[in-house]
Amino acid sequence: MTITQPDLSVFTTLESEVRSYCRSWPTVFARAQGSRIHDEDGHEYLDFFAGAGSLNYGHNNPVLKRALLDYLENDGITHALDMSTTAKRTFLEFFQHTILRPRDLPYKVMFPGPTGTNAVEAALKLARKVKGRETVVSFTNAFHGMSLGALAVTGNAFKRAGAGVPLVHTTRMPFDHYMDDGTSDFRWFEQQLADRGSGLDQPAAVIVETIQGEGGVNVARPQWLRTLAILCQEHDMLLIVDDIQMGCGRTGSFFSFEEAGITPDIVTVSKSISGYGLPMSLCLFRPELDIWEPGEHNGTFRGNNPAFVTAAAAINAYWTDDELKQQILAHAQTIEAALRDTAAHHSGSGYRGRGMIWGLELSDPGHAARAARRAFEFGLLVETSGAQGEVLKLLPPLTITADELDHGLRIMQRAVHETT
Repeated sequence: MTITQPDLSVFTTLESEVRSYCRSWPTVFARAQGSRIHDEDGHEYLDFFAGAGSLNYGHNNPVLKRALLDYLENDGITHALDMSTTAKRTFLEFFQHTILRPRDLPYKVMFPGPTGTNAVEAALKLARKVKGRETVVSFTNAFHGMSLGALAVTGNAFKRAGAGVPLVHTTRMPFDHYMDDGTSDFRWFEQQLADRGSGLDQPAAVIVETIQGEGGVNVARPQWLRTLAILCQEHDMLLIVDDIQMGCGRTGSFFSFEEAGITPDIVTVSKSISGYGLPMSLCLFRPELDIWEPGEHNGTFRGNNPAFVTAAAAINAYWTDDELKQQILAHAQTIEAALRDTAAHHSGSGYRGRGMIWGLELSDPGHAARAARRAFEFGLLVETSGAQGEVLKLLPPLTITADELDHGLRIMQRAVHETT
């Protein structure tokens, strides 16, 4: 692909230096549909990024777009804070009947601010309020958001340093496979909880990702998650699962924790819950934890009604049967086979993932970044993750076709091979 030099002047002179993704993909995007995105010069790219997991159903999904346009053309409510609206009612009814009840999940639904980090803030605040304790346990290489409370339970040193203030009232424990010396799961955690001389204050909660996306696509085993759930129950700690990037079907089931057979006390959901890339988040929790006073946690944009419309349409279109789940599982086999073949040609590399979230870890931390840049030149958007950016992270839309997936994987393989 021949890339002409786009006009980036207004972005480089006016926009803050904090911008990041645009540095990896130096072009000006103009339109997108499905798994493909086009820049203003007409170049087409396959999207293995999917809005960092916010576009599980692809760009401008026609079913969701039609529902949104109909709602707007009929002067549907756009902004309503937490007032009752027809759009919110429809979403809640679909979510209850199609998602929660079939999974026997008893959750109350809270709409915090529209971002994932706000859902995490609400979860942490509620856990501390319920238990009357300050400490929250999180895990190595975790990522939970960029606001102060979420940063406090995030592991990445670069992101934590941006806070500018001490990040307190949290304790870090090793994530699954972090200790490769044969140490049994949670031995250190259990010993600290039992020992009154350990210095660990009794935690209010534990927050965990079932798969650490930003941390390097680190996959927790179902048994590890089950053991964690039992540990939380035995020691009077709430279990919070951050399902912001891994929920909404990314791993195959709607919630990523379903495979482990656990029922977390609190679940945070965002990114693809609206289905259309519109800001929306949920904090789900057991009914007995709902001790909020009215207005105790609020936000001007917690009632994003256009997002309720597309979220309901997505649930109705994709989660009333197992068709999408079976497609995800089939795509997972294709991705795994491609990564297995790629890793076999690069000494010291490895791969891991589940459903449609996969990572290729390369022995040279700079190799993944070089491969991502080369992939962009070939017409593929793919990002890196991990503490050193050592993992090439594959996050395509769940609705991608088999041909598109094959084409994107071939580009990925070529980019990796050519940038050794």
